[in-house]
Amino acid sequence: MADAAGRLTKLAEEVLGVPLPVRIRAWDRSESGPPGAPTLVIRHRRALRRLMFKPGELGLARAWVAGDLDIEGDLYDALDRLAGLIWERGDTAPPHRAAALRALARPEVRAAARELLTLAGAPVPPAPPAEEVRRRRGPLHTLRRDKEAISHHYDVGNDFYALVLGPSMVYSCAYWESPGATLEDAQRGKLDLICRKLGLREDLRLLDVGCGWGSMVLHAAREYGVRAVGITLSEEQATFARKRIAEAGLADRVEIRVQDYREIHDEPFDAISSVGMAEHVGRTRYAEYADALHALLKPGGRLLNHQIARRPVADEEAYHVDEFIDRYVFPDGELAPLGRTVGQLEDAGFEVRDVEAIREHYALTLRHWVTNLEEHWDEAARLTSVGRARVWRLYMAASALSFERNRIGVNQVLAVRTPESGTSDLPLRAREWRTGTHRG
Repeated sequence: MADAAGRLTKLAEEVLGVPLPVRIRAWDRSESGPPGAPTLVIRHRRALRRLMFKPGELGLARAWVAGDLDIEGDLYDALDRLAGLIWERGDTAPPHRAAALRALARPEVRAAARELLTLAGAPVPPAPPAEEVRRRRGPLHTLRRDKEAISHHYDVGNDFYALVLGPSMVYSCAYWESPGATLEDAQRGKLDLICRKLGLREDLRLLDVGCGWGSMVLHAAREYGVRAVGITLSEEQATFARKRIAEAGLADRVEIRVQDYREIHDEPFDAISSVGMAEHVGRTRYAEYADALHALLKPGGRLLNHQIARRPVADEEAYHVDEFIDRYVFPDGELAPLGRTVGQLEDAGFEVRDVEAIREHYALTLRHWVTNLEEHWDEAARLTSVGRARVWRLYMAASALSFERNRIGVNQVLAVRTPESGTSDLPLRAREWRTGTHRG
């Protein structure tokens, strides 16, 4: 059918009530939309069927992952332009949703919608891409279900992660001295900052919850002389971390376990780091998580909780993670506002001593990861699948924009299990750890 792009542009603008901010190129090679803008490429009519059967973010995500939908031009610019037209993180309705609902009541728009059915072809729902999480069983955040969710995200292949993350193998927000610094230096800076905030020194016992590929425990043992336990639910991560530790000659100081934080019974620890792990805990289990970490610490011990936060919403009970993230990236993951996190740590008995917001640092980190993925695209797709690589490119680019636009943030919360004496063992001047020294 000729000029599919023009017809789709007209329909979109009638429904949304605003000009479409991107160009459209359809499967029939027709184009429409503002010149010079990024182009939304609809490679197959199947993309329309995905949207018809799953309107909104999930339909768009399925079309993107399957390759039915693509973007030509600057990916960040395109996503930024489209952000107000689709569901955003935090599940807040876009500003034009009410206008769209009113438009659907107009006869001419209903006629255009019927035309969309014609453009879409056979009215059969396409199967979801293979990369989508299938039906999940049982209640949220049981030991089994959490292990399955972690496996979906992290057992993608260590070689794939090495391409994206670089030699540091650190999958959390780096800490940048300047935008021109290297990713490796910024990740080393983050690990060292955490060690100094925790007051690590020779022979203290550190627990790293969600240790990933072992970078935190390696740094802490090598540079500060601690004895460390790292726990993860990913078998692939544990295998990789153990190999790194053995090669570094630190097997006598560092232990890696495939274990849930709820299964640890060899406390106490002098310090606990939890970096990019608490997002997996969920609101129903967060009090249990905070209580468990408090119980694992010695009196006077410190916790560094490094966690992504979302903006508060008017109806907190109605909040849920967006469908793309839940189905393709972090199954069962949940974000909480910073205030709730601090409150629950306090409820568990912690004294919260410092909060450092570093959301701009995560935007820089994600842009570096996207560049790494794009520069190694063919190899990344070979190591996983083209669909999985597409998931990661979209997820990381969209997340970078979310941090830049203050839709989400990330914070390091330093808390102490302060003893009854009230002695916290922290410096009188806040943040003296910035100039701390270590063994190296």
